[in-house]
Amino acid sequence: MASRTDTQHQEMALQETMTLRVILTEADIRKVTLTSKPDSVEDLISCLQNTLRLNYNFTLQFRDPDFDNELCNLSELSELPQKPTVKIIPVIELVSLSSGEMQESSDISSDTPSTADTVLTESPQEKRMPWPDIFLTPKFSVDVEYRLRQANLIYLKDGTHLKMTKELKHDILQKLAETIYSFKAYPTADNLRDVAKALVNSHPCLQEPGSPSGYCGWTNSLKDKMGNYRSKMRSLGHTDVMANAGKRGRFSTSSDPPNKNIKKPRKGEVNYLPNLPSGQDASSLEMFREQLVNEMKKKNPDAVFINQRMDMTLSLRRQDVVINKPPVSQIFQRWPALFRERQVYEEFNRVVGKNLKQEFYGSLDRHCPQLIQIFRSKRGLAGQILSNLLQDAKTSDLTDMRCVAIRGLPVLLGDDPTEFFKACFASDDGDSYQDVPVGLLSRENEDVALRPLSFHLHPSSVGIILEGNVVIDNLENIPQAMCLLFGLTYALHLNYPKCMANTFLFIQQVLLGLGKKELKGRILAVSNQLAM
Repeated sequence: MASRTDTQHQEMALQETMTLRVILTEADIRKVTLTSKPDSVEDLISCLQNTLRLNYNFTLQFRDPDFDNELCNLSELSELPQKPTVKIIPVIELVSLSSGEMQESSDISSDTPSTADTVLTESPQEKRMPWPDIFLTPKFSVDVEYRLRQANLIYLKDGTHLKMTKELKHDILQKLAETIYSFKAYPTADNLRDVAKALVNSHPCLQEPGSPSGYCGWTNSLKDKMGNYRSKMRSLGHTDVMANAGKRGRFSTSSDPPNKNIKKPRKGEVNYLPNLPSGQDASSLEMFREQLVNEMKKKNPDAVFINQRMDMTLSLRRQDVVINKPPVSQIFQRWPALFRERQVYEEFNRVVGKNLKQEFYGSLDRHCPQLIQIFRSKRGLAGQILSNLLQDAKTSDLTDMRCVAIRGLPVLLGDDPTEFFKACFASDDGDSYQDVPVGLLSRENEDVALRPLSFHLHPSSVGIILEGNVVIDNLENIPQAMCLLFGLTYALHLNYPKCMANTFLFIQQVLLGLGKKELKGRILAVSNQLAM
């Protein structure tokens, strides 16, 4: 019976996937499989941007079988056949004028953005890429490459290592530091070991005789070099390292002790504190922020305009939430667009470089069958709670299985979900959750009895609670709310709720593969069970 249920679940998961033939150019045509079907054309474009790593804006055309497979503009996903062929059409982007000229143009324009406003993309926001799975040694200068090539030939011939000069080592470390900084300002010890290992694998003449690994000295040199390189970047005004000026030294400029509250990525953020876009300053970005606020006051805000301005103001927004740490209510007033569902996903992509919706649901669906089996095998109080959850679930319904997985994970990981999952009647005034720092709120109809310790798997609606206020409401189900809440923790730079710390870490490290590779005991145990 369990095997049949698993088969049904897997078949339903396959129905959620989407396979496309994507034409990038006439010489570059690819097959792409998305783990979840997008809800709109904008979502499809976002998925393709992440999957194909395209750093430019584009529209889509598709081959329409009604017109002998001729290309037509794509406006609705329902127009696509079962296995569609789509063509990527890059959008021509214009370089903006100076900030003063833009201000003058803005004063002349009306409240409604013109076509030029929605097409115009100002100076692009510089963005980092995620740390690569396999680090590739960069190409050095012509002189250094020549000397290393000759030394490698000698090493392969008679095993003689290169006698390193101070100048040569400086040039090698300088190039490696530049490459590392393009990914991370604060690489971990594992990152530095990966770089050192890649270096001696590419150039065996640089191996260190007597070193257990052959690259221990290079790892230590890279650590020192990155500290010097960050100092250089700090003097050039790079925001991500300027935020920590004076915090590591003996004479700290703040009231905190040295090395206290160092601001650096801790949850796998790629663009933690990006620099201001080229040609922009704080005043011009503030002008864009005000335009966003005004646009959000309209009955039907322009989604394209909002997305462009949100892209442009990322650096200003990250300084707001990371350095200033204002209350959520203040962020809501300054950045109202950040609390729209689409912008939560877009902001996660800007900060982390991943498609949250696709990755979250895809990974959850892969693990759901095994998680259900683990839930059924549990005994004791935890087993009883999990058994009660399973009684309300339809094993043939994908949303139900996702709900059970999300509700059961805290129980499995030893968290206390009673302070996180809240339920109330639709007519209640909010007294039941005003003291909740982070949580999900299930709104039930008056004829539905509330159950203790959990909330109904089929609530009438679900809301997201932050600092005692519902910031996003009327969501369809628990998985959608949990996905958006996780995205908001990154967008707003929030700590994970203490009562659900293991569950959020599980989502981060196991489902999304972000941050440290080392797992805590309970999380590691569940991860190992899922791998069986």
